[in-house]
Amino acid sequence: MKVMTAKPGFDTNLSKLRVVAAGDGKCVAEMTVDEDHQNRGGTLHGGLTATLVDVVSTLALMTTDRGTPGVSVDMNVSYIAAAKLGEDIVIDADTLKVGKTLAFLKVSISNKENGKVVATGSHTKYIG
Repeated sequence: MKVMTAKPGFDTNLSKLRVVAAGDGKCVAEMTVDEDHQNRGGTLHGGLTATLVDVVSTLALMTTDRGTPGVSVDMNVSYIAAAKLGEDIVIDADTLKVGKTLAFLKVSISNKENGKVVATGSHTKYIG
């Protein structure tokens, strides 16, 4: 299991993200919701949820033959349920298609213990 290392700045929010599998256009990561990840309501912050969609789908894309992170063109996140302090979440990203200039990815974030979906996302990247 690889732990993401972060340089000072915004990415320190990802310091507890653990990549558990990656390859063939897919990436699976896990994270325990910590105090630093909460919104004022005590659940996983929506901005961090969007960041997880962005980062983990980019890691999935980098495992394709193109091996490039690309540049975000469009991203959509649907928030379905809350993830609470101490809960483990699984971020599962899949590359749907890599074309000449665009790549299309999907992400599901779920509660590790009960499988309940927390959020879903789609991400389109320019890979030029």
